[in-house]
Amino acid sequence: MNESGKEQSRIILYAGKGGVGKTSVAAASGLIAAERGLRTMVMSLDPAHSLADAFDLDRTLMDKNKGRPIEVAERLWIQELDVQEEITKNWGEVHRYLSILLNASGIDDVLAEELAILPGMEEISGLLYINSYVKRRAYDLIILDCAPTAESLRFVSLPKTLEWYMAKIFKLERQMAKLIRPVAKRVIDVPLPPDEYFAGVEKLHQRLKGVDSYLTDPRITTARLVTQAEKMVLKETQRAFMFFSLHELNVDAIIINRVFPPEVEGEYLKGWRKQQEEYLELAKTFFQPVPIFEVPYFEREVLGLERLAEMGRRLFAGEDPARVLHLQPSYRFLRRNGTDQVRLHLPFVQKEEVDLTKVGEELIIRIGNFRKNVILPRSFALQTPQGARLEGEELVVDFGGCDARGKA
Repeated sequence: MNESGKEQSRIILYAGKGGVGKTSVAAASGLIAAERGLRTMVMSLDPAHSLADAFDLDRTLMDKNKGRPIEVAERLWIQELDVQEEITKNWGEVHRYLSILLNASGIDDVLAEELAILPGMEEISGLLYINSYVKRRAYDLIILDCAPTAESLRFVSLPKTLEWYMAKIFKLERQMAKLIRPVAKRVIDVPLPPDEYFAGVEKLHQRLKGVDSYLTDPRITTARLVTQAEKMVLKETQRAFMFFSLHELNVDAIIINRVFPPEVEGEYLKGWRKQQEEYLELAKTFFQPVPIFEVPYFEREVLGLERLAEMGRRLFAGEDPARVLHLQPSYRFLRRNGTDQVRLHLPFVQKEEVDLTKVGEELIIRIGNFRKNVILPRSFALQTPQGARLEGEELVVDFGGCDARGKA
């Protein structure tokens, strides 16, 4: 419940490597949720928007809409952010100063305007909308069609990064600029940021207040990683899983797209199916107990409401797409009393059953016939496991020392 007593909005991020079909999966999920009675928003955070294409909409209609929500079906809206419109609405003084600064360095006016669009502006604009929608309870469900993995990780890390900047750097930077500005005008030919610039940053920060609490609350926000039954794609998904865990964002489902059915005919497709079966088993060692869903490889391109609805029904098979599908984090990375730890949720396990191996950046846990592979953050990967113990339902692995590749 929120402060007004209404049930809180639900947020789901669909993330994954470029080209795995996450836009179609996000769109299909939104359509099924709307059919089940939820007021649903599907928002594209990818600068190369393809959400309207998934619904087979006229692109000129989206361009004329200038980034505002558009209703595409009963109780279903989509939104593709227009960064130029967002700059006008949210980044006025910040963008103006950056343009002047670049122009002063010799870059012409038009190019300076383009270069003044900094990485992160689109993500922060998305966060502003999310914060507003959740606080107003504008929608029951907000689905985020994220940019490819690296940009998605930047999106989830931005609230904490901005909080750190505002707490540690911003006030000092603003005060120094105020003191130095009169002198700098006479000494150097580079404009320092005016106070309006800092006021603009502060205003944005105030509008983002509270969004981090929504993103890190597993009852409100979960991430779903879309992948394919291919080794390289699964490896990147495994790394994304690790990074989302580091940022305290709960992953409640893995969706493996474009899976050939068991009854495929022809030696060529049978070969692909056999290889996919191997990688589907590998996915279990990477992600269980997080639920794994499979989406079949459709005979035709998935475009438009009818085809997206078919995909959504095949994907969820009667399951509520808005439900939190898995609440307990399968593992966490912590630092306790100066010691790095991996904590894995492994109920009903005895210590003598556990066998640990570290190979490069992977920690491999074997319990009888069960195996789990955990990709480690860089700081952990440069250390070696020092011991393991059970604390309640958690297996705690302490790290220290160094491996053959570096110093701890």
